[in-house]
Amino acid sequence: MKSYYRVMLGRKSVFAADCFAGGYIGVDFEIKEDLSKSLPDEWRAFNKKYIPVYLAAHPDKSKVTAGLACGAVWTVCKGMNEGHIVLSPDGAGSYRVGEVTGSYYYVPEEPLPHRRRVKWFDIAVARAAMSEPLRNSTGSIGTVSNVSVHAMEIESFLKTTPPPLTIIAADPTIEDPFAFAMEQHLEAFLVANWEQTEFAKTFSIFEEDGEKVGQQYETDAGPIDILAISKDKKRLLVVELKRGRASDVVVGQILRYMGYVKGEIAEPDQTVEGSIIALEDDRKLRWALAVIPNVSFYRYEVRFKLVKS
Repeated sequence: MKSYYRVMLGRKSVFAADCFAGGYIGVDFEIKEDLSKSLPDEWRAFNKKYIPVYLAAHPDKSKVTAGLACGAVWTVCKGMNEGHIVLSPDGAGSYRVGEVTGSYYYVPEEPLPHRRRVKWFDIAVARAAMSEPLRNSTGSIGTVSNVSVHAMEIESFLKTTPPPLTIIAADPTIEDPFAFAMEQHLEAFLVANWEQTEFAKTFSIFEEDGEKVGQQYETDAGPIDILAISKDKKRLLVVELKRGRASDVVVGQILRYMGYVKGEIAEPDQTVEGSIIALEDDRKLRWALAVIPNVSFYRYEVRFKLVKS
């Protein structure tokens, strides 16, 4: 099955032009060795070996950042298959699109030394031409993000036909039309308005070097919607977002994420909590949460106002 990835080519796309001209994508993270014989089929084994390597080179960084870095290296070097599609920003407001055509190779003493061959198509997709969900996904923090959920729209660009657009009709009685689209863009809305939530009193979305690396944090247990840390650095918070009604099934999901964070990310003196956010809950969910004190539930509301003119 074909997958689709957004790949950053250096901070602020500084190496994008070289990659487009040379026909490759790559990563660095100061892992200075040929990984040809060190790429297991599962990224968890890779992270277990190379997170200590990364932390030794970056003693000021956290295990969260180390996990993201090593996960990005594994994804580019091993996780992507030939035939998968990559989108990379060119630093000027557009994205180049290409197809992975070769296996991993190492070029020491060069920028982005851990590389894959890519056939770049003669296509530049303007960010403004993307739907809002795709703009949100391709604009997420991190070197690599999986954007396969937008496969149909990306394929429409490859066919050089305009992608379908979701249009919110103008209505003079609606004070904030974006509120009505919030269920489709709940994660981006929450991140953008974090400081206005109850969470902000105690927690901040996990950041490194001023970037919110805690949004869509990839783990072996699945992607965590939001990973936050308390202001005293003693508590980690896993936030799981559900559009519409949440059932008790989500409890097992968030406990799985929390278990991963506890075992793979948290420091010995840090505790792990969870929060589920949905439009509605049900009786089964309330029963399940009644015996799990470290998981909370919040409802979100969509509001609008009628203004007489």
